[in-house]
Amino acid sequence: MEELAEAAGITARTLRFYRERGLIPPPRREGRIAWYGARHLARLRTIAALLERGHTLTGIADLAAAFESGRDVGEVLGLGEPTEEEPVRLTPEELADHFGDQVTPENFAAALELGYLATDGEQIVHVSRRLLDVSAALVKEGVPLAAVLAAAGRVREQAESLAALFTDLLHEHVHDAQDIARLRPLAKSVVDAELSMALDRRLRATAQDHGNHRTTAQDHGNQRTTAQDQGSHQRAL
Repeated sequence: MEELAEAAGITARTLRFYRERGLIPPPRREGRIAWYGARHLARLRTIAALLERGHTLTGIADLAAAFESGRDVGEVLGLGEPTEEEPVRLTPEELADHFGDQVTPENFAAALELGYLATDGEQIVHVSRRLLDVSAALVKEGVPLAAVLAAAGRVREQAESLAALFTDLLHEHVHDAQDIARLRPLAKSVVDAELSMALDRRLRATAQDHGNHRTTAQDHGNQRTTAQDQGSHQRAL
């Protein structure tokens, strides 16, 4: 234990405290001897890094519990890695660098449940670099990570429905499996075009609603001003 504490730059007393709080996994035991290894050292360095980033020991303990209960990367990617997406390996502190104080046990558990994150030893694997970058960008713009993940769940449901629609369509009319794979980009192009036009319609409608609201507010303001002017004129008479 003393050697592990020295390697991590902490005291043996602090190490015992971390162990009692469940911040590090239990050691491997052989009789009365407890063996600590590289995994424990990596966890201690992660704890130090998260403390430097403003996380509390209670929050880190909750994150550690969520981490230990997370799905293994083999389970998440068990059907094969995505054909067009690049998984990203992250340490817990690198994940904190992306999302700051938004890395809470609740958000971590939600991302695990969604399948965005998986665990591999002391590392975290995000299933898609593009989704990681988009999520981080939205959080940077002020969108709470919890809201991003909730929206991601709804997008996943819609994406599954669209995928089922296109695969059923192609299986019904195209019988060569290689042709079906070759036509995959067509499905993506249709979704991209339809989403682009749907966003156009939504943004125009939103802009129009805001314009109507401003016009209505101005009309009410003008009416109040006119009424006040008329009252002042009558008192003057």
